Amino acid sequence: MNNTGVEKKRVLSLLQPTGVFTLGNYIGALRNFVPYQAEYECVFGIADLHSITVRQEPAALRKAILECYAMGMAAGIDPKRSAFFLQSHLSEHSQLAWILNCYTQFGELSRMTQFKDKSVKNPENINAGLFTYPCLMAADILLYQANYVPIGSDQNQHIEISRDIAERFNGAYSPTFVIPEGIIQKFGNRVMSLQDPTKKMSKSDTNKNAVVLMLDTKDEIVKKFKRAVTDSEARVFYGEGKDGINNLMEIYLCVTGKSFEEIEREFEGKGYGDFKEAVGEAVFAALEPIQSEYYRLIADKAYLEECYREGAERARPMARKTLSKVMKKIGFI
Repeated sequence: MNNTGVEKKRVLSLLQPTGVFTLGNYIGALRNFVPYQAEYECVFGIADLHSITVRQEPAALRKAILECYAMGMAAGIDPKRSAFFLQSHLSEHSQLAWILNCYTQFGELSRMTQFKDKSVKNPENINAGLFTYPCLMAADILLYQANYVPIGSDQNQHIEISRDIAERFNGAYSPTFVIPEGIIQKFGNRVMSLQDPTKKMSKSDTNKNAVVLMLDTKDEIVKKFKRAVTDSEARVFYGEGKDGINNLMEIYLCVTGKSFEEIEREFEGKGYGDFKEAVGEAVFAALEPIQSEYYRLIADKAYLEECYREGAERARPMARKTLSKVMKKIGFI
C-alpha cells in the first residue's frame, strides 16, 4: 500500500539474459524502473528459462544471467523495494506454464510471430519450447497477478495471448487471474538503428555503427552518433520522411527530458553535426552513472547472490498463492 492507504497496482517485467544491453533496452525498459518503483508494487526477474529455447553454452549463460542481474540493479532496481529474482529459482513458473499449456490452443501458438522469426533463424533447432514459450511468458505474468506489463510497440501480441489464456481460465473456473494490461511508453518504446532508421536497433546487427551498447565508452558512443544516417535537409525538426532525425530526436528527448519543440529551438540554425554530437554526449551522460554502478556490482558476486536469493524468497509467497489457487480449482488434490 502507498502512504494514502490505497493498495498499489502491480507491475511485472522480466529481462532476457542475452548478452550486452543496447541503448534501445535502456530507453525502452531499464530507465523506467525507478519511476515504476515509486508508483507501483514491482516484480522484476531474469528470464533465464526463456533463454534456453536456443542452445546456450553453460558457462556463457551463467555469466550472462549474472551480468543481466547486475545491470538491472545498476539501472535502478532496488532489491529492498522490489522482488528481483532469477526465474529458474522459482519452480512455480514451470508448474504454471505446464498447466497453461493445456489451456492454450495450437492455432494461437502457431500464429505467434516470434516463433516464426526464430524458426527461420534457427531451422536446425525448432523445439517444443520455442513453440510453447508464450505459455511460460503468460505464467510469468499471471503468477504474480500483474496489473501492468511494460512492452514495446511491437510486442502487443505477447500481452494479448496472456490475456486470452487468463480469460479462458477465468471463464472455466471463476475469476482466478488478474487480466494484465500492457504499458507502452509514448516515446522510446522502439529505438531504431543508427544506420537504418527503418528497423529496430539490435545487438545482432552486423554493422557495429548501427548499435549503441550500454557499456560503450564515451568515444565509441559519440562516434556512432556522428556516423548516424540522417537526410539532406540539414534542419533539426520532427517530421514525415525524416526517419533518421526523428529517431535521434526521440533518443535525445528520452535522455534529456526536453520536448521536440525545445529541441528544435535549441538547434535552430545549427547543422546535423552539432546535433548528432550533442545526442551522443547526452546519451553518455545518462549511461555513465549506470556503467559505474554496474562495474561495482559485477565485482561483488557475493552481494549479487544475496540479492537474487532474497528476491526469490520475496516473490515465492505470491507465486505459491496463485499456483495453489489454480491447482485447487482444476481439481488436483
